[in-house]
Amino acid sequence: AQDMEKKGYQIIVIGDREHDEVRGIIGHLKGRAIIIESPKRIPIYMLKAIKKAAVVVQSTQILGEVLKIVEILKGHIAELKFFNTICKPTTLRQEEIKIMPLENEVMIIIGSRHSANTRRLYEISKSLNKRSYRVNAKKDIRRDWFAGAKTIGVTAGASTPDATTYDIIRYLKQNKLKAHPVPAQSHPADE
Repeated sequence: AQDMEKKGYQIIVIGDREHDEVRGIIGHLKGRAIIIESPKRIPIYMLKAIKKAAVVVQSTQILGEVLKIVEILKGHIAELKFFNTICKPTTLRQEEIKIMPLENEVMIIIGSRHSANTRRLYEISKSLNKRSYRVNAKKDIRRDWFAGAKTIGVTAGASTPDATTYDIIRYLKQNKLKAHPVPAQSHPADE
């Protein structure tokens, strides 16, 4: 973002305005960045005066939503450079979460309530399977969620500790609940 700003590009950040990563990006710029949180909240009036812009993305955003925003921006800005800065573990989990809720009767998404990545995984899962639940630890699990369920999918936010994920999987197995986990790959920088 700094490099593109030095080259005269207006910086556009796609992400959550209050997220530490977004604040960090804009904090390193000399000028004012435009922050876009969703395709429905694009400040079109601000785009009309921009001749060239560079877009960076909070690393835990949903790629499909980001691409919608970029397409809209292309219609208003003559020269647009897009840098897909969504991290690989986030992208992989978002691809997996499009399939798992359809293959399992119940979904458990593990991660902090403050995690943007976990929230997005939960939102995608919930849109595909109403029996999706977000938990931070095994104490958050309610047995009534699994009534009549034969299969349970388990995934976790990118920075959820592996120990927490495996603890929940063990709990489900000990209680004779069949869990189909996605192998955890912690990456603390993704939150």
